Amino acid sequence: MAKKQTTPQKKKKRTYTPTRIFWLFIFSGIGAVLLLFLLASFGVFGSLPDETSLENPEKNLATEIIAVDGKVLGKFYKENRTPVLFEELPDHLIKALIATEDIRFYDHSGIDMRGTLRAAVFLGSKGGASTISQQLAKQLFTDQASKNKIERGLQKIKEWIIATRLERRYTKDEILTMYFNEYDFLNQAIGIESASNIYFDKPPSALNTSESAMLVGMFKNSSLYNPLRNPEGVKNRRNVVLAQMAKYDFISGQVKDSLQALPLEFSYTPQGHVEGIATYFREYARAFMADWTKNHPRSDGTNFNIYRDGLKVYTTIDSRMQTYAEESMDAHIANLQKEFNKQNKKNKITPFRDVTEEEIEKIMNNAIRRSERWRIMSDRGKSEEEIRASFNKKAKMRVFSWAGDKDTIMTPRDSIRYYKRYLQGSLMSMEPQTGEVRAYVGGINYKHFKYDMVTTGRRQIGSTFKPFVYATVIDQMHMSPCDTLPNTPYCIPAGKRGNTKDWCPKNASGNYGGMLTLKEALAKSINTITARLIDRVGVEPVIELVGKMGVETKNIVPVPSLALGTADLSLYEMVGAYSTFANEGVYVKPTLISRIEDKNGTVLYQNTPETKDVISSETAYVTVSLLEGVTQSGSGARLRRTWVAKNGVYANAVTGYPYVFKNPIAGKTGTTQNNSDGWFMGMVPNLVTGVWVGGEDRSVHFSSTAYGQGATMALPVWALYMKKCYANKELGVSEGEFKKPEKIEIATDCDKWKDENGPTDEVPDEFDF
Repeated sequence: MAKKQTTPQKKKKRTYTPTRIFWLFIFSGIGAVLLLFLLASFGVFGSLPDETSLENPEKNLATEIIAVDGKVLGKFYKENRTPVLFEELPDHLIKALIATEDIRFYDHSGIDMRGTLRAAVFLGSKGGASTISQQLAKQLFTDQASKNKIERGLQKIKEWIIATRLERRYTKDEILTMYFNEYDFLNQAIGIESASNIYFDKPPSALNTSESAMLVGMFKNSSLYNPLRNPEGVKNRRNVVLAQMAKYDFISGQVKDSLQALPLEFSYTPQGHVEGIATYFREYARAFMADWTKNHPRSDGTNFNIYRDGLKVYTTIDSRMQTYAEESMDAHIANLQKEFNKQNKKNKITPFRDVTEEEIEKIMNNAIRRSERWRIMSDRGKSEEEIRASFNKKAKMRVFSWAGDKDTIMTPRDSIRYYKRYLQGSLMSMEPQTGEVRAYVGGINYKHFKYDMVTTGRRQIGSTFKPFVYATVIDQMHMSPCDTLPNTPYCIPAGKRGNTKDWCPKNASGNYGGMLTLKEALAKSINTITARLIDRVGVEPVIELVGKMGVETKNIVPVPSLALGTADLSLYEMVGAYSTFANEGVYVKPTLISRIEDKNGTVLYQNTPETKDVISSETAYVTVSLLEGVTQSGSGARLRRTWVAKNGVYANAVTGYPYVFKNPIAGKTGTTQNNSDGWFMGMVPNLVTGVWVGGEDRSVHFSSTAYGQGATMALPVWALYMKKCYANKELGVSEGEFKKPEKIEIATDCDKWKDENGPTDEVPDEFDF
């Protein structure tokens, strides 16, 4: 039987319905996205950070210079970033960020799918989808967002992958903290710590809700919302943040309305290297750190970098006392400058005195060769002729004035002479028992006058050297402040004590006659009696004494005129040496840096005080007693006087007079030849402070001693500073008596001594004058 032939059936053609096409499109899109993410994770579109980079994202951390009272004095940085801990962030700051940038932050794992879908459907018109984690990934690992849409899309994919990895590695609180620490708020404010201090002069923990809202508002675009350039826009953005906080019930509607009604208030406090307090000290610290890092490498042999390693440099400076010192210096020097300018109106060679035109030209040429302009042009290969010609071409410039910097047009040569007319000043204040320096003022304005007159500058010290002569005599010959000597002309002949010719010093007052106790002689700064003393004890023992007190002696010429202060010393040396008297004869080397830590708090350096027994406690106390006489009846007595002259030097130049101190003070004024330098060294039991005032050049000075003496130029700075310190009881500056040794054989109470021994008009037999 024949088989029935079957005809092959036609294959059914697949039809694509709209629904099928839709789902095919959806799944294909998802597949493509997953493929892109997979390829990106394999590094096809560029490398991704490895686990080490995620664990320790590379960043530049500023080195902080920290005062003894905890205030940050300044920073060294490539980027001004100092990290804070989550615990240091106020709750309203965190809520402001979450309400504004990522309300579901605590619910997602780095990518907000709801936000992503919303952004995709509405093309971003109803807000973006970028989470805080994604923004952090961008800040940490995207150097610059591409303007090419395709490249930017690939960058976004990489940021999403990094965001999920960050979420796996860090807690939510850690991610928030990293985000706050990383963002650039402009104006040298990188991270919330710098931003808080620069815009509000306070740490993040002290921010209020309105201030937090302003800073969070800057996250949208700190270039656009820059409070220095766009305060109105910043205020509006702040109010948007407050509205978001109210929307999510972080604040009430009433609080929102009251805060939105407030004007935009901020306190711009730049943290540049020439701004803020302790600028001269910070430069000292920079030099200290440069030397320290060079000589103390890491265990792997590399050197620490103070601009990016986030070191913490703990100092002995007290920010309150530093502020008082700078305020006092500014107040007096600005006032003194007015009198100086007034007296120079008829001076044809102003600001110089007692020099020839040839000497002035030499001064100017030296200044031109030392100038920054000369250095820069020389480095650029300019000839000397070209450089000199540039100093005679007028140019726009901003110059210093006590009323504030001012814009002007002058030649660079004229600007050098303009700056030389300004009086300079320096101050150093130290605790004698510990050697810790509490205030350090190297000049009047670091931005314009960078030469440091505390440690670098050395000037003739005048009569402030005399106590070292007296101390040597007391130590070696056991003289008493009550011993008397004749106030008569006195000469040390040529060939004796190193003299090449006769040395016959004169008293500044021109007065002679009678007998004076050593206490009276030092109080009145009698030169002839000081000459008698150094002739008796010798020059070398005095030099040996000051050498033990921290003074560099290699350049001191061993001649009798040293007794009147012909040596050039630094204020740093003088304060250290005088502190020996206040510290019972023990020298403690002045300390400015107490400790250095790395960014993790590991101690890298700990200062060990350097001390030396120099003189007995009895000698130190007797010398202090002599110096107390200076402030009781001598050149420092204006610290205690209560009357005020209506005219003359007191009214015009002694800033803040009268001072009316009643507590024990030991001190000594110093005035050098031609009134070029004014000094005052003042001591109370737990604080020794030295002040120097003078011109940049010795030929810049007052014409009369009334204005050029240390009691007028330097003492008022000390008085103003100490009054401020005493007003702040937290500082604990002593108003008590100097410590007296349990056993003392040398008489210091001259009234009692006279009662017991009777008056004497003759030099004791043991003195051969």
